[in-house]
Amino acid sequence: MRLDRSYERMTAVAVAALHEREPERLWPMLAGTLAEMCGGETVIHKLDDWSENSGTLGTVPDAAAAGLARLGAADLGLLRAGYPFAGHYAAGPDRTPVSALRAAGRTWPGSPTARLLADALDADHVLGVPLPESRVPITGCLVYRAGTDFTDDHLVMAERAQPLLAAVERQRQLLAEWRRALGPAGAPDQRAADCALTPRETAVLLLLTDALTADAIGRRLGISVRTVHKHVENIYRKLGTRDRVTTVLRAQRLGLIATPGRTGP
Repeated sequence: MRLDRSYERMTAVAVAALHEREPERLWPMLAGTLAEMCGGETVIHKLDDWSENSGTLGTVPDAAAAGLARLGAADLGLLRAGYPFAGHYAAGPDRTPVSALRAAGRTWPGSPTARLLADALDADHVLGVPLPESRVPITGCLVYRAGTDFTDDHLVMAERAQPLLAAVERQRQLLAEWRRALGPAGAPDQRAADCALTPRETAVLLLLTDALTADAIGRRLGISVRTVHKHVENIYRKLGTRDRVTTVLRAQRLGLIATPGRTGP
């Protein structure tokens, strides 16, 4: 029952995140709940293209960010290297969540990474939760805890959360690209709000513009074709259109999407 309640809460948070207009707020909304449902205390989410030297590392709670801020370049690079998960997931297509102790065995507690985490985050164990379709370098979340290793139940919850995390990340990427393409911060969001489009409907509109089929949009966003059609119906109704072509043209006139050859509305 506890697992079901935790998953229900994670689902509720993910749904709320999909209605968030600020892409940078999506992962902080999810990370705290992910840590709780997986028995952790701290989460680092690795997004975009990252390496030992660059890329976005988000942390929850804020105290974890303070701990990382004290690290030098060499220590931060060691953390970014993702031992032992980088090697574990690079070996094949399997993206099942696993703890560092299970992946590395008895070598984990004495590793430089484990010692670094004990000093910086007061953590003894790490759970890797990669995005299901993530390729090398692996993106996703690392959940940290002190004391004993993550249990089988924690791993089950992490695996159940993966599709939700992937759906939110796809939307984050779409909305972030959309905002960059349409100029001043807040302007695209306000235009979408003026048309009563939700962030999820905005994401579907962007994929309609790319001439993707309903099936392809569903795969991209991790939703059913039926749900795609429902979103499309809502978009047509709110924009006063009846088909894809007039919808795209209308969206261009309203400044919701960029006109070909231009980067702004």
